[in-house]
Amino acid sequence: MTFNPPSDAVLIEDEALRDGLQMESRIFSLEEKLQVFKLLKTAGVPRVQVGSFVHPKIVPQMADTDAFIQAIPEADRHLTSALILNEKGLDRALASGVAHLSMSVSVSDTHSRKNARRPAAEALDAMTELIRQALSSGLDVRAGLQCAFGCVYEGAIAETAVLKATEKMVQTGVREINLADTTGMATPLTIRSLIQRVREAFPDTRLSLHLHDTRGLALANMFAGYETGIRIFDTCAGGLGGCPFVKGAAGNVPTEDAVQMFESMGVATGIAIETLCEAVAYLENKLERQLPGRMKRVLDHRRSCE
Repeated sequence: MTFNPPSDAVLIEDEALRDGLQMESRIFSLEEKLQVFKLLKTAGVPRVQVGSFVHPKIVPQMADTDAFIQAIPEADRHLTSALILNEKGLDRALASGVAHLSMSVSVSDTHSRKNARRPAAEALDAMTELIRQALSSGLDVRAGLQCAFGCVYEGAIAETAVLKATEKMVQTGVREINLADTTGMATPLTIRSLIQRVREAFPDTRLSLHLHDTRGLALANMFAGYETGIRIFDTCAGGLGGCPFVKGAAGNVPTEDAVQMFESMGVATGIAIETLCEAVAYLENKLERQLPGRMKRVLDHRRSCE
């Protein structure tokens, strides 16, 4: 999927169906997932991460990712993305018909051992080879680095470690690198610092951000990323999300709040916020709780006052 926006426009990838649902104990049916996808598509979300190709015993919510992608109308599959972490996942992805892949590893050795069950250096070597295979198969791929801004187990992550991992991934020929604040430890200052260093080292590589709101700074970090030139961001409708292997990890930036921030500044997202909030309402209904995102509540209050 090629993204060539105006210089100030952004691409928002909604990951509620993957990052969001993976933390939920309630298993969503295929029909329910398809309804969420339909609502996100109708709202104008340009890319939807619909699942991950991981072992179903580890993440039960993702057990039907293959069937889910194949149930999406072929005309809409260009919107789909999925996450893979290993060779078996790539085999499943190639057979599924998914349009875009996120292929990521952690720069934290402790997190890598918990998340991928292998040391970070070993996981990086294995993933770069898989990225080459995916690219040679014609898939649109972005490479990702988890815990790029810190790890709850190891503390601060050296920027040099991120740069070395980025270099190995760039050498595969991948055109986009996703920097993930998996633990929500980033600040606007660390966002600016790392992005500037990565961009200086790899000026021809597109960068994107994946931000968690564990410490309440995700939206501020997103704006800091935008100021440094980032134009691709991951979000989750309602603010769902988290990581099973990071204690206390909160959800991602709520998609609706990100849309509100950008659109209020005159930055185009292509997403209709009221329609997007219908997806949030659907998720809240199924989960039987209010989600962290703010803009649905703002719109609900506005309607009640009319």
